[in-house]
Amino acid sequence: MTTPTYTSAYERRLQMVQDVLTDQAEIDGKAARDLATRVLRALDHIPERVR
Repeated sequence: MTTPTYTSAYERRLQMVQDVLTDQAEIDGKAARDLATRVLRALDHIPERVR
């Protein structure tokens, strides 16, 4: 029996953005992860009423 691992909502969002960057922009793993982090940080700072 395997133990399920907890993945936070932020980590799931980060992985989704990283996957898109890797697939669509052909960016390697480390650079895609760094850029995904910056993208999410920018999106999180946009006020909810503007989004």
